[in-house]
Amino acid sequence: MTLKDIQELIKLIAKTEISEFKYKDGDTAVHIRGKSYNPVGPARSAQAGPSIINVPAPAAVAPQFAAPAAAPAPAAAAAAAAAPAPAGEDAAPDQSKLVEIKSPMIGTFYRSSSPDKPVYVKVGDRVAKGDTVCIVEAMKLFNEIESEVAGKIVKVLVEDAQPIEYDQPLFLVDPA
Repeated sequence: MTLKDIQELIKLIAKTEISEFKYKDGDTAVHIRGKSYNPVGPARSAQAGPSIINVPAPAAVAPQFAAPAAAPAPAAAAAAAAAPAPAGEDAAPDQSKLVEIKSPMIGTFYRSSSPDKPVYVKVGDRVAKGDTVCIVEAMKLFNEIESEVAGKIVKVLVEDAQPIEYDQPLFLVDPA
């Protein structure tokens, strides 16, 4: 089970009234508690959102579930809807053709891996599908966010070290 699979699970559970989810397959065990989980009374119910309790996931283990077909990746859907611009166009990009790279989770946005390192991408940089564009820190875990579309970074929508929400646009990309 990959980190992306776990993130998708968290998203799905956060949208439902499920209070607790457990999954075990060999050495892989995932235990997620939703926002309605309340083992000891009202003091515990102030917890906002799901939390991961235990995630020992070897890289070689394949996921044993599939996300519902009704929940496609938002950036992939936007990329499919955006038509490429004509090859000779060097002017400002058409706003209707821009694709958003959105946050897959709630956390803190970082443009680089540490304060003394250069940013992953800046305005004008070209990115390929799968390139790391930023890091989102969630529950003391630093998650590299990859671009789901190839193109040129047109705008960075979030300041460094700012809190972000699930599905919040982070970058605008011109897929031309």
